[in-house]
Amino acid sequence: MATDQQPGKRITPFHFRRGKERGDLIAMVTAYDAPSARLAEQAGVDGILVGDSAAMTVLGHDSTVQITVDEMLVLTRAVARSVFRPLVVADMPFGSFQVSDEEAVRHAVRLVKEGGAGAVKLEGAGPTLTRVAAIVGVGIPVMGHVGLTPQSAVALGGYRVQGRRVRDAHRLRDEALALQGAGCFAIVLEAMPAIVASRITEALDVPTIGIGAGPGCDGQILVWHDLLGMTPGHVPQFVKQYAKLADAAKIALKSYVADVRARKFPDAQHTYQMAEGEEAAFADSLKPI
Repeated sequence: MATDQQPGKRITPFHFRRGKERGDLIAMVTAYDAPSARLAEQAGVDGILVGDSAAMTVLGHDSTVQITVDEMLVLTRAVARSVFRPLVVADMPFGSFQVSDEEAVRHAVRLVKEGGAGAVKLEGAGPTLTRVAAIVGVGIPVMGHVGLTPQSAVALGGYRVQGRRVRDAHRLRDEALALQGAGCFAIVLEAMPAIVASRITEALDVPTIGIGAGPGCDGQILVWHDLLGMTPGHVPQFVKQYAKLADAAKIALKSYVADVRARKFPDAQHTYQMAEGEEAAFADSLKPI
């Protein structure tokens, strides 16, 4: 995303909105730790989402709902302290905003104040609309999320494409417009037909960030482990794997194990020596008197 900032200046929600007005595309990825965040910034991403997808990609759960606010805080701090330019958005995990507006504000404040996030993301519309308005009301930028919302995947019938039928497409459009009205500065559109996402994007003044929503969105986001080829098992159809890091890592690890067992590692190149003349003196000092 081209911005009117000087190099090295921080990207904010304002620049996301300005990017849509200019027709600039927004590139985002998820990241959950300092090394990944640094690499993402060096690659030139505009935003980093510390996603609740960490529940599955990092913590080993089988869905996103198990991750806690405290766990999200650890991951968000690691990312936020490691980058400067990208906008860091923290996912609000399941249970952190569903209970009440007050609870939503309290947890959003923690993610910004303790976690260092520049914005938070909430899934869904409906009751979420008052949560968005309440959080925005205390000065915290909010990114919305419609379509496939993983926290409510069971209610949606599983991880399925949303909006295939006309009535469902209209519902998604209405939800996105309602989230914009509640104060969201951007909205993630996940797993929906490209034509539906394009029409939603055209209807909104705020930018859309697509994931499995086709090329008509104002930006795109992919999960770190998916795009780098680190996800075991099934990968969604919308994912393009730009590398096969899992394969490379396994080859390296197998070589390491083989070298250790063959006493090839560590070798002289990877071993420290004593100062000149000290080795013989040390050996002499160990001789019995």
